[in-house]
Amino acid sequence: MTNSDYLLKAAIKKVTEKLNKIVVEKIEEASNIAQDVPEKIKKEFDTLKDAIIEEAARMENEVSNSRNVDTSESNQDPYLSDVLKEIEDIKVKIDHFNGKMNNKI
Repeated sequence: MTNSDYLLKAAIKKVTEKLNKIVVEKIEEASNIAQDVPEKIKKEFDTLKDAIIEEAARMENEVSNSRNVDTSESNQDPYLSDVLKEIEDIKVKIDHFNGKMNNKI
């Protein structure tokens, strides 16, 4: 074999080793990121769940306050009755959703 043959083989060997090292490092990085993803998703979901609960409580307080102030008026306005019924349906769905999520967690 000539010197150029050895140089060519050495270059191929070193480039292959370098590429393998880079690939292994990138796979390790991807693995570490993938391990963090479920925890990040859970934290985001918990934040969303808390915001939904807070909003539902706020809405419930608004409805309670408006019922106390305008009970005679709400009985006369069918549109308002429909809206209050929809709000109540949403509250029931949220409670059902929270029950499911608490069972999963």
